[in-house]
Amino acid sequence: MLSLDEQVTYLKKGLAELIREEELRERLAQAAQAGRPLRVKAGFDPTAPDLHLGHTVLLRKMKHFQDLGHTVIFLIGDMTALIGDPSGRNITRPPMTREEINANAATYKAQVFKILDPEKTEVRFNSEWLQPLRYEDLVRLCSHYTVARILERDEFAKRYKEGTPISMHELLYPLAQAYDSVALRCDVEMGGTDQKFNLLVGREIQKGFGQPPQIVATMALLEGLDGVNKMSKSLGNYIGITEPPEIMYRKVMQIGDSLMFRYYELLTDRSVEEIDRMRERIAGGELHPMLAKAELARLIVTDFHSAADGARAEEVFNRVVRRHEVPADIQSVSLPDGVRLSGGIRVDKMLARIGLAESVSDAVRKIKAGAVEIDGLRIHDLNLPYGADAAAGRAELVVQVGKNWRRVVM
Repeated sequence: MLSLDEQVTYLKKGLAELIREEELRERLAQAAQAGRPLRVKAGFDPTAPDLHLGHTVLLRKMKHFQDLGHTVIFLIGDMTALIGDPSGRNITRPPMTREEINANAATYKAQVFKILDPEKTEVRFNSEWLQPLRYEDLVRLCSHYTVARILERDEFAKRYKEGTPISMHELLYPLAQAYDSVALRCDVEMGGTDQKFNLLVGREIQKGFGQPPQIVATMALLEGLDGVNKMSKSLGNYIGITEPPEIMYRKVMQIGDSLMFRYYELLTDRSVEEIDRMRERIAGGELHPMLAKAELARLIVTDFHSAADGARAEEVFNRVVRRHEVPADIQSVSLPDGVRLSGGIRVDKMLARIGLAESVSDAVRKIKAGAVEIDGLRIHDLNLPYGADAAAGRAELVVQVGKNWRRVVM
């Protein structure tokens, strides 16, 4: 059994903000005395069919609560997804169709237990309580918050000042998310730093319904492979948790050395002290950063596949990328102008310009047919995520299309 101080230290690792720590301590003590696990919620709108490592930052922290015996609620926001969350956006996100939501939610349910303990997890859909609300219930919910407070939100304040339209349904999103906490009687709600406003609204709404306000825990947003933007499938800078081991490993090895420590903190169970010692060893020349990054890649692949898969992925990477076991006489070419985008390389344009495809459309066909390999890994996306720091540390890409090869010098 961990002491109260040890529990709080364990739960605080990787948090951007905790509101409020003294309330968490009090709630943990009360739960232990009453023999009642805390109810810890994190909501996920099913906006894409697969989860990536950015999502798992929250999932890992949920697992930490489970390690201490608490119940976590993986909330699928099937009803709020119909509204569209404006968090972190200057324009309205188009609402999704029910068919898209159902399809994406099904994949979420199949993926979360790669991290969470199914015995200590409730999977819930907020349509359970939001859909039955009557109009008078909605009016009563709205009465617990003011328009002035809603407009304090950064995104809304900026749009209001600029004269950009704000739809009424967007104003309802924070209230709908807050009502989730009421319906589930949450002790703790977690989210990314971009969700802080919504989580704080939950505290106020719970008070209005006679419940103790939830503790708010925000997690830092994980940067993607470009080292700049939040990890996102739409930006192509992501590592999907269902991707093959070799691709996961290769993508982790692409991140910049400075970002590696952040990945260790947010995506592994290494303690802050261990990570600090690793940083000191690298700075002192005792440990090569490539070896530390290789260990990180193995850990991540092992988490979502197996230790054997992690070892095999490392062997493939070393053989193809580090030992360059490719034909000795392949032609070397420079990376053509105009194919590097922000955080990535357009593979179809590159293939056409280095002579491995007759045209861009021919390159697209080859990629879709699975005929293209880069650094020994089969490529299926037109955009190859490639961060600036990683590119600086790598001199080339080894590209194969059928029996034809090119060594592309960066």
